Amino acid sequence: MVGTPLRPPATSGGTGPGAGVLVPAVVTLFFAWGFATVLIDTLIPKLKGLFALSYAEAMLTQFAFFIAYLLVSVPAGMLLARIGYLRAIVTGLVVMAGGCLMFAPAAQAGLYGGFLAALFIMACGITTLQVAANPLIANLGSTETSHSRLNLAQAFNSFGTFVGPFVGAALILRGGVETPDPASMSADALVAVRAAHAHQVQLPFLGIAALLVVLAATIWVLRNSPAVPSAAPNETRLSSFSLLTKRPRLAWGVLSIFLYVGAEVSIGSLMINYLMEPRTLGATAEAAGRLVAFYWGGAMVGRAIGSGLMLRVPAGRVLMACALGAVALVVASSASSGWLAAGSIIAVGLCNSIMFPTIFSLAIEGLQADTPQGSGLLCMAIVGGAVVPVLTGSLADHAGLALALLAPAACYLGIAAFGLLASTGKLDARPR
Repeated sequence: MVGTPLRPPATSGGTGPGAGVLVPAVVTLFFAWGFATVLIDTLIPKLKGLFALSYAEAMLTQFAFFIAYLLVSVPAGMLLARIGYLRAIVTGLVVMAGGCLMFAPAAQAGLYGGFLAALFIMACGITTLQVAANPLIANLGSTETSHSRLNLAQAFNSFGTFVGPFVGAALILRGGVETPDPASMSADALVAVRAAHAHQVQLPFLGIAALLVVLAATIWVLRNSPAVPSAAPNETRLSSFSLLTKRPRLAWGVLSIFLYVGAEVSIGSLMINYLMEPRTLGATAEAAGRLVAFYWGGAMVGRAIGSGLMLRVPAGRVLMACALGAVALVVASSASSGWLAAGSIIAVGLCNSIMFPTIFSLAIEGLQADTPQGSGLLCMAIVGGAVVPVLTGSLADHAGLALALLAPAACYLGIAAFGLLASTGKLDARPR
C-alpha cells in the first residue's frame, strides 16, 4: 500500500529502556494498518455483488477511505502537537477500532452506506496513526539507527499488505460473490439476504478491532515512558499551499503522489473483478483474491531491488523507468487476455514498489526549513486514492474493465514526466 510520509521531527530524541518495549509495539501498528487497508480490495467485489453496484458506486469504498487523508491529516498533526505521540496513537487506535466495529451493525442492517461510514471512521484512525507513528519510530533510539527502524516498520507494513488478501479471500470471498435480484424479492427479503451474506464481511474487521484494543491498552500503559520524545509543534497551515507556486519540484511531487496513489488503488481495487472476467482468467472470487496478494507482494520485493539500483542510478531516472514500465504492463494487460493479461497487471506491483518513497524524497529535496509544510502537502495528496478510483470505475461502467485500465496508465505517464524533469534538473528553480 501507500508508504508512510515523513512528518516533522521530534524536538528531542527518545532513548532508554522503554524504547525496547515500544519499538515492537509501534512496528505492529504498521502491520495492522497495512493489513486493514488492503482488505478493502477483497471487500469491493463482495459489496459490488451484494448491493448490485456499478463500478463507480463500488469505488466509493475507496473514496470513503482515502478522503480521510485530506480531511484528517492537518487536525491529526494538531492533535499530535497538543497531546504527544503515545496519546495520539492511542486515539488513532481507538478510532480505527471503532470503525472496524461499525462493520457489525452495517452488516446487520444490510446497508451499503453503513459500510462506507465504517471505512471512513477506520481511515480517520489510520491517518492519525500514520501522522504519529512514523516520526515516533524514527526517534525511538539513536539517530544512527533511525533508518533501520523505519525500514523495519515499512517492511512490516508491506508484509501486512501481502498477507491481507489471503485472509480476505478466505474469510470474505470464500462463498463467492452473491448478487441478489431486487426485482424478484420483497424489500424485507432483500434486506435479510444482504444481512446474511454481509455477515462474513465483518469477521476479519472484528478480529482487527480486538487486536487494536490490545495494542491501545499496551501503549496506554507506556504513555509516560521516558523513552518517548516530545512532539514538534504542528507546522501544517493554509499558508503552506503557497509553496506550490514557489517550488515547482514540490508541486510536481504533490501531483505525482496524487496520481500514484490513485493508480495503485484503482488497479488493486478492480483486480479481483478483472481476474474473474472470462477474457482474463475466469477465476473464482476466492482465487482472484489470493492472486491480488502478489500484486502487493511485488511492491514489497521491488523495494529491495530499487534501493540497490538507486545506489548506482539517479532516483529520477529509476522513477521514470518504473513508471514507463507500469504503463507498458497496463497497456499489455488491457490489449491481451488469459494469463498474459493477468500476469501483466499483477506485475505492475513490482513497478509500484519504489514510487511513493522516491516521489516523496524528490519532492522535498531542497525544501530545508519548508520541509514540514511540504511533507504535509504530500500527505494530503494521498487523497488521489479517493478520486482516481471513482473515475476509473466510471470508465469501467461505460467501456469495460480492460479499457478502464488506461486511466491508471495515464497516471503513470504523469509520474514518468516528473521523474524525467527531476533527473534533468528542470524543476530546480530558485524559490521566489
